[in-house]
Amino acid sequence: MEFKDIVMQRYAAKQFDGRMIDDSMLYALLDLIRYAPSAFNLQPWKIKIVSASRIKNNLRPHSNDQPQITSCSHLLVFCANTELEQLVERVNEGLKASGMPADAILQYSQMMKEYIRSMSPEQRLAFAREQIHIALGNAVNGAKALGIDSCPMGGFDPAGYSEVLFLPEEYIPVVLCAVGYAADKPQPKWRLPREEIFF
Repeated sequence: MEFKDIVMQRYAAKQFDGRMIDDSMLYALLDLIRYAPSAFNLQPWKIKIVSASRIKNNLRPHSNDQPQITSCSHLLVFCANTELEQLVERVNEGLKASGMPADAILQYSQMMKEYIRSMSPEQRLAFAREQIHIALGNAVNGAKALGIDSCPMGGFDPAGYSEVLFLPEEYIPVVLCAVGYAADKPQPKWRLPREEIFF
């Protein structure tokens, strides 16, 4: 499928038919998400994968009772990872493995650390949230490319999700993406005209 077709055919499914995505399809989608770009390649996200019906049922009351939560195959809970210093070390390991010279890695690492040190806790969270939405774009377009449907969702209670999923405090739920096979049909796609967006 051409990327243009993926973008034009993708929509936010409001109801799924309950069929489960097989493991090979799920892993293919996870890799598309995993390769999303991020600032400094820090990848400041953790993504909880929820497939158990019991857990999805427990999450639905914290999701404005939206039916996608319980009818989807898998619910991806995108969490901000605010432990950025540890991520710098992981990036350094990746750069070393890729063959980057040690002096260049040191310079890049110092730049990342200085940037992180300048951030307040609120700025760290905002930074991670911005990066997560890039990964979410890969999730929704990647799902359509693989022949499955998705629904990005922001209407949920992060504290309730943290409690149900026993998330560590440094992982903050930011956005959801339900994936599966749609049981509804897309409405005609509407967007603002070019002249109202680009100037």
